[in-house]
Amino acid sequence: MKNLLEQANALKDELISHRRHIHQNAETGFDTPKTKKYITECLEKMGYEPKECGRAGIKAEVGKGEKAILLRADTDALPIKEETSLPYAASENMHACGHDMHTAMLLGAAKILKENEKALKNRVVLMFQPAEEILAGALDMIENGVLDGVDEAVMLHVITAMDMPTGTVIIGSPGAGAPACDHFTIEIQGKACHGSAPWNGVDSLLIASQTLNALQVLQSREVDIRKETVLTIGYMQGGQNGNTLADKAVLKGTARSFDEKTREYLKSRITEIACAAAETYKGSAKVTFTCGAPVFVNEKELSGRAFESLKEFLGEEFVFTTSMISPDGRVARGGGSEDFAYVSQKIPTVMISITAGEKEKGYIYPQHHPKAEFDEDVLPIGAAVYAQMGTMNYEL
Repeated sequence: MKNLLEQANALKDELISHRRHIHQNAETGFDTPKTKKYITECLEKMGYEPKECGRAGIKAEVGKGEKAILLRADTDALPIKEETSLPYAASENMHACGHDMHTAMLLGAAKILKENEKALKNRVVLMFQPAEEILAGALDMIENGVLDGVDEAVMLHVITAMDMPTGTVIIGSPGAGAPACDHFTIEIQGKACHGSAPWNGVDSLLIASQTLNALQVLQSREVDIRKETVLTIGYMQGGQNGNTLADKAVLKGTARSFDEKTREYLKSRITEIACAAAETYKGSAKVTFTCGAPVFVNEKELSGRAFESLKEFLGEEFVFTTSMISPDGRVARGGGSEDFAYVSQKIPTVMISITAGEKEKGYIYPQHHPKAEFDEDVLPIGAAVYAQMGTMNYEL
């Protein structure tokens, strides 16, 4: 079993090369032609026959047997201008969430698994998924057959700016591991007029501000305190001049909850509140939910099996569950959503996190920050974890 880690460590320079190439050529959403081409060529050199899956996804398979486990790496970056001083920094977009790390790790695992293919007793499906950041890639690949013949699935995510040592593995405890998320846009229509005679128009900015204030009341007055929710308006735009009433305004935000009933309630009330506020001030509003994902669920049996397997593989001092790292014994979980939740709604799934940057060593900026950096020493560990999860029922 330890042999997998030894094989991964031998690939460290190769993994770093993969990661830096992908990082320097960061692409977003489904628009990932360079990344897709690079992954495909790497897999072909290893002896795989990768297949296109959906709009920009790649699927490859190794091993034989009735049972199959899927390993996912997301491949897209964020539309963020990078502000690191790294020599391989990207010029436009940025892998500020570590997806370049995930992809390099899975390419490493792919090589290890291919070299040990004759010893495999099960099939391992490799899923290279675009458009995670816009919560659209997983569903697209599901609809195009990525889960056909698959029994269970694993995703891995790196975390930087941590107090734990790099390479610490955290297994998702059974139950909800990431909240459902819905992105929405509110388009408000008013009536423009000169600022000296506001009674002749309908102020879309006034409607927007009233809508924003009203939406904040949802959490404090309408949602049970035991139902963890977050509603954020991160974009508010309207008007062009200081002496005219704006005829149009736009709000954009997200709503998140660990409960599907609460999720649907929030969506319903967002629409009701926006439309009612606009009507109150003689305007109109249109609410569009642009993308989203359901609650991510860690399956109990798979979560437990992953914990025991990785604890034996890496040592119990390096492997924890999300319940174990919480000071009050509750499941430690953040508010970030994950579109692999669509997979978790179909088959047994588990989320694995690996720390990739200690604050004491200078990794002080979190994911999605333009200065975020990740410790490349974690790359062989991640590759080995992927490979171990693909073979954890069978010793190579």
